Amino acid sequence: MPNRSASRVIPLVRPDGSAQPPAPASDRLDSWKEIAVYLKRGARTVQRWEREEGLPVHRLQHDKLGSIYAYKTELDAWWTRRGAELDEGAPAPSASARTVAVLPFADMSQEKDHAYFCEGVAEEIINALSRVHGLRVASRTSSFPLQASCSDPREIGRRLRVGALLGGSVRKSGGRLRIAVQLTGAENGFQLWSGRYDREMSDIFAIQDEIAESVVRALEVTLTQTEATALRKPRTTDVRAYDSYLRGRSYYYQYSPKSIEFALQMFMRALEIDESYAQAYAGLADCWSYVYLYSKRSDVVRGQADWASRKALELDPNCASAQASRGLCLSLDGEREEAERAFQRAMELDPGLFEAYYFHARHSFAQGRLEEAVHYYEQASRVNPDDYQALLLAAQSYESLSRPGDADAARRKGIEIAERRIQLNPDDARALYMAANGLVAIGERERGRQAAERARSIRPDDPMLL
Repeated sequence: MPNRSASRVIPLVRPDGSAQPPAPASDRLDSWKEIAVYLKRGARTVQRWEREEGLPVHRLQHDKLGSIYAYKTELDAWWTRRGAELDEGAPAPSASARTVAVLPFADMSQEKDHAYFCEGVAEEIINALSRVHGLRVASRTSSFPLQASCSDPREIGRRLRVGALLGGSVRKSGGRLRIAVQLTGAENGFQLWSGRYDREMSDIFAIQDEIAESVVRALEVTLTQTEATALRKPRTTDVRAYDSYLRGRSYYYQYSPKSIEFALQMFMRALEIDESYAQAYAGLADCWSYVYLYSKRSDVVRGQADWASRKALELDPNCASAQASRGLCLSLDGEREEAERAFQRAMELDPGLFEAYYFHARHSFAQGRLEEAVHYYEQASRVNPDDYQALLLAAQSYESLSRPGDADAARRKGIEIAERRIQLNPDDARALYMAANGLVAIGERERGRQAAERARSIRPDDPMLL
């Protein structure tokens, strides 16, 4: 068996075959990151130079992937010979290389009960990367469901129209964390960067920042000072509050009355721990808005949503989800112009935030502005190609605009997506009853009735379903 000790290295050999004496420790660079920083280039570029241009990089004899290192003196000598030529002929990174999707991280914990935390870590990295102007990032609602139905990175990249994929795994045990991540080229499957973090649970925010910064460097995106600061800005500094918030969002995205109740409890628990947590207030606002829209239309419920959304914006006016939540609440209150401003601000802060477009579309539809509703539903569908709701709701506006062909196409595509979701989540009553609506509208009445009955057997007391 190979010896996996990190202390054994491949000895350097001079051209005459004699062993080269080891260089001083200060001359050694021990990762692609250090080499890239030393050469003032992205990690992807220096990896290509090693493959194609003979950049002097050495490897340790351990692990399947192996560790790498380089010496500054050797890099300097190589640069003297090759630097000017490479600088002159180097192609600029392609636009597709600056597009990335973050996939949900795998739960490697023994109990397999931390899926919400793994998804939350990935979502926070998405949020951080979305603040970088030179980088387009696929939304959570687009990339997360897709991985469950497709394992080929090239297919995922094609469907999401991105040049790179970030995936990883999380092992959480007691107060310790182990996070492993890999950035992979979507076109060829080559690894662009990887990292492993063995830290205390309290270091989770620093780990997320480091991962985001490493992705930016690997894709050779230049940060402004404002973006660099925003990339390191935590939404909370308390791990317990963060954990409760992640549990809340996990429940919220299930879109059922019972899961919304659980989400409310988790967001309130997060705020008991950290009363200045803006995202937790935005989560509360979304839950109360959901209750008002789909369950209990009362002034008390609407007032709760209004209060929570105001508080979220007061704490962090540059939080896109807080702006989107506030826009929805203002829409429910009939404050048309203020709602418009909030939605626009949410889209400026995070162009990949599905809720900003989706809530805006619903607002426009309620105002009778059907062309705008169609526009924002279409935008929501582009941001999240695996969402069925925007398409099925857009069909109503298409019909009212005397565009039956577009209505039919939207319904058929929405039904197809909803049925894929139902295959993965058989108890998703909302997907069932919205698909049922679309099926009846295109003339497939029996299939629609069956879908509606399945939904009713799962949630017999759901007001929207009834």
